[in-house]
Amino acid sequence: MAKPKVGDSAPAITAKNQHGDTVSLSDFKGRKVILYFYPKDNTPNCTDEACSFRDDYRSLQADGFEVIGVSANTERSHRNFAAKFSLPFTLLVDTDLKIVNSYGVWGEKMLFGRTYMGILRTTFVIDERGIITHIIDKVDSKNASQQVRALLE
Repeated sequence: MAKPKVGDSAPAITAKNQHGDTVSLSDFKGRKVILYFYPKDNTPNCTDEACSFRDDYRSLQADGFEVIGVSANTERSHRNFAAKFSLPFTLLVDTDLKIVNSYGVWGEKMLFGRTYMGILRTTFVIDERGIITHIIDKVDSKNASQQVRALLE
């Protein structure tokens, strides 16, 4: 599926989080959402990205934002990742790649000269009405939260 564009309604999503609770994007109507897609729990860049949002989480919440991470890892993997790094936000389980595909962030990647398919690290900023206001395709993992903030200034 094609990636949504700025100005589009954010595709509806419903999935289990790291605690086994069902979470829908519509649960956050009236709040701004930072929806970030990352390849895999407990890998260096994904950990840096999650910790960037963790470190700025209170400030983001004070500014009306909720943070939601999405990857193809299992509920158990997400639960362990969140516990290990004290992540205070929702991590959605997308083992069937339904959410990843609805946001168009599954694609060809390259590592050590080898190409393979995987989740393309991407961040969507969604406003209170569910409209995508910003998309970050070139995520700076160590400064992911600051990268979002810079768009909003």
